[in-house]
Amino acid sequence: MNLLFQILGITGAILFYGRFYIQWIASELKGRSVVPVAFWYMSGFGSVSLLLYGVFSGSPLGSLSHCFNTIIYSRNLVHIWREKGILTPAHSRWFHAGIGIIVCTGVVLVGYTWLKEFHSARGAAFNEQARNWLWLAVGVFGQGLFALRFLIQWLVTEVNKKSTIPAVFWYISVVASLLMMSSHFQRHEWLYAIGIGTTLAVYLRNIYLVHFKKVVVVAD
Repeated sequence: MNLLFQILGITGAILFYGRFYIQWIASELKGRSVVPVAFWYMSGFGSVSLLLYGVFSGSPLGSLSHCFNTIIYSRNLVHIWREKGILTPAHSRWFHAGIGIIVCTGVVLVGYTWLKEFHSARGAAFNEQARNWLWLAVGVFGQGLFALRFLIQWLVTEVNKKSTIPAVFWYISVVASLLMMSSHFQRHEWLYAIGIGTTLAVYLRNIYLVHFKKVVVVAD
């Protein structure tokens, strides 16, 4: 694989999966579960990097996982900027236009990656094809749960007009992570599998903090 894309993938993984360790450290310092603004910046940049890495490495699940979530990360930033009074109407229009271009480009790239997977798998034996698509289905279901957690988070944020993470977010994260990890491991996509695995401890810690502190998580 081209060295540039290897670096891009590793950098994206550090940002995307490392964001939860930043969140964990911030929570420990505050004594309650909080989400610093840096979390959303790391989410956006890391996700775009892993999308490109997934396309280049031929990972249908990896590319799909990072296609649409930029919308939710950007909306959280919009609410944070608006609350701080630093978002002008002009900046808002340009920002949303840029996110729209990124997402539309991502859809095309994801479609290309899945089509490439379909053509490359056709020559394999039936059992191998079935196994491949079964594990991809497990991964897609896990990704659906990942998307659901942020959809719920987005809806709660839009209702509150404040970046907020409900407790159910962390429970869904644990289940989705296990499904996604198993799919990536079966396909030997180690960067994604190991990266997702490193976030499990953070999810469990947040469940502990939310369960015992009885708090709703907001951007800090």
